[in-house]
Amino acid sequence: MNDLQNIYIIGAGAIGKTLAVALRLENRKVYLLRGSVDDGLTETRTLQVIPETGDTIEAAVEVSSFSQFSELNGVIVLTNKSYGNRRLAETLRQKAGNSPLVLLQNGLEVEQPFIELDYPAVYRCVLFVTAQTVSENAVRFKPVSVSPIGIVRGTVAGLHEVVSLLDSARFQFKADNDIETIVWKKAIINCAFNSVCPLLDIDNGIFHRNEAALGIANRIITECMAIAREKGIHLDAGEVEQNLLRISRSSDGQLISTLQDIKNGRETEIDTLNLAIARMAKGLGMEEAVRETALLGELTKIKSGL
Repeated sequence: MNDLQNIYIIGAGAIGKTLAVALRLENRKVYLLRGSVDDGLTETRTLQVIPETGDTIEAAVEVSSFSQFSELNGVIVLTNKSYGNRRLAETLRQKAGNSPLVLLQNGLEVEQPFIELDYPAVYRCVLFVTAQTVSENAVRFKPVSVSPIGIVRGTVAGLHEVVSLLDSARFQFKADNDIETIVWKKAIINCAFNSVCPLLDIDNGIFHRNEAALGIANRIITECMAIAREKGIHLDAGEVEQNLLRISRSSDGQLISTLQDIKNGRETEIDTLNLAIARMAKGLGMEEAVRETALLGELTKIKSGL
């Protein structure tokens, strides 16, 4: 049996740091592992999380890398960028054993590399929070709603166990039995945020402030929903638009992760959003149905490479 009390968070970005602090303040055993750098360095760092309201919280967290562990015996939480999942799946396979994976990542089919390598327990989370790095050891964080976790491969009992381990007063999670629908709904919304905002170099509030930008978002929603229906996912366009506007209002002034990545010279996750929709459409012979979504994704990818 795995010692599930060990929680390994892979990805030391804004979400990973926030989750690590929230769990340490619950006296849980947390290791924060760098997702892209394996320099063999282990250090204890005091990390701060700055909420929109209330006092700043902080905790001492052990920050390390893969080479420091011969096995990861516990719950493995992925908060790294999803474009690294294929390489990460191969790196982790020998160390993860039967440890459950929980993916806290944006996009479509991000779990596929782990399924292909036959990981026994994979759970998927849809994050309803906003987070932005302020400095090397500080993050600005705002929860929008409780973040659901559901089963990709695993058991109901396993799902409830990982939820109970990760849930805390400061970063809340819940179990959900229809995670695929929520994944699609959030991914469609992200196709708008993660292409329009970077291309306009503007914050998330653009959609509730600007009617023309909202019009583009609605066309993206319509295109993406056509592909979702072909995949057996049925959503209400009005509900998706209202969710987009709610996120836009609640994160007014904050930058979407893709724009943060572009500004910091990092690779983006657009391949698992607009460009994933474009690939699915091509496989269905529906390229013309997603022309705008695909074009905005291609332009975002070009911008990120400039």
